[in-house]
Amino acid sequence: MRSRSTGAVRAALAPDTAATPGPEAAPAGATEGRAPAARPAPLAPGARFFPALAAVYRAQLSRARVARIPLLFVATFQSVGIMILMRGVVDGGSEARAVVAGSSVLVVAFVALNLLAQYFGQLRAGGGLDHYATLPVPPASVVLGAAAAYASFTLPGTLVTAVFGCLLFGLPMGGLWILAAVVPLAGAALAGLGAALGLLAPRQELATLAGQLGMSAALLLGVLPPERMPALIVWARDLLPSTYGVEAFARTFEPEPDWAAVALDLGVCAAVGVVSLTVATWAYRRASVR
Repeated sequence: MRSRSTGAVRAALAPDTAATPGPEAAPAGATEGRAPAARPAPLAPGARFFPALAAVYRAQLSRARVARIPLLFVATFQSVGIMILMRGVVDGGSEARAVVAGSSVLVVAFVALNLLAQYFGQLRAGGGLDHYATLPVPPASVVLGAAAAYASFTLPGTLVTAVFGCLLFGLPMGGLWILAAVVPLAGAALAGLGAALGLLAPRQELATLAGQLGMSAALLLGVLPPERMPALIVWARDLLPSTYGVEAFARTFEPEPDWAAVALDLGVCAAVGVVSLTVATWAYRRASVR
């Protein structure tokens, strides 16, 4: 009797293995008709750098073509007006070369630095960076594509300004071909700086202000002849990326240009462009994850 009661208690405390058959005890047709476990779909591979860069460049170029042409006209008219104003002060020589070269590169500064700082500041404030963040494109292609699109608008205005300046001051036009190197290199340096200013500014208004101040610095430090500036201003002029493009262009107006110095100035401008675009890419990553 005691052994029976003890066996009943053990049976009550033991797990009910008989009532819950294992998987091997399930009927053969019990799993038929059951949907298989859903597996996550594999993501598409990310776009390569150069195709993504070309796509962003074409998109930015098509969007900015209508809106930026009037602004490019304003930039060209501004540079031409500055040269006419300086014609009453400067007669010729190295000062005339500095005025023409600085006014020509000022068109690049107005578009690549000022407008690009405003554009990226507007993107950050309006949430436009979220759109680019969802695309499978490298961040560098977004920055470089937008910078290249804005810099592409500067070549016609720069050429018109340079030709008008040569006619106004009586300078030779044989060295205008150097603009094919000055515009992209100075444009890359200034566009990287403008994009970094627009992406790092905490507010859109501050990005606009930074772009305006950068263009004003390019105007004052690039157009005015360095011979008439104090030493402190000349040192600040050397820190501006567009200065080296101005110097390279101004040397081509000399009777016997120093092409080694021209190549050195263009090399410095290219190095500054790489650094500024790298900083702009880092600023884009920083702003897109916030």
